[in-house]
Amino acid sequence: MSPRPARPRRRARAAPAEERPARALGGGLAAALLLGGCGGIRAPDLFLVQRTGSVPGASLTLLVNEEGGVRCNGGRTLKLDDAQLVEARSIQEDLRDPASRHISLPPGPRPVFSYRVREESGSVSFSDDSPRQPRVFRRLALFVLRTAQRVCRLPL
Repeated sequence: MSPRPARPRRRARAAPAEERPARALGGGLAAALLLGGCGGIRAPDLFLVQRTGSVPGASLTLLVNEEGGVRCNGGRTLKLDDAQLVEARSIQEDLRDPASRHISLPPGPRPVFSYRVREESGSVSFSDDSPRQPRVFRRLALFVLRTAQRVCRLPL
């Protein structure tokens, strides 16, 4: 048996000039609909908090995004009110320096909650009774507690 001769390749026919803008617009519109309709565009995250502790209900994973969306323990996205969002953004801004230095404080003698926080510039870890913690750590702990109770509807 002899090998088949190779078929000559066809060159793709270019679209007439009057069809090109319409095709480009249609393709761009389809891409925008796909991205917008399917959740392709996501707001950047402000921070992710993982809280653990020695009391029932202490375990919590809280993800807060730039647009005020918050996810509690991987659930559906809930919404922060304006004041809560302003506080979250302020906390994230104040966390930049300690997070970039990857501050990890040891717990004090009787911790109830421990926190691990990741944000764009790095991460921090501390307990509620860690000595010499920056003020932003206490603000974060209060924000997490209030968000868990008011937004997530969790007991702690």
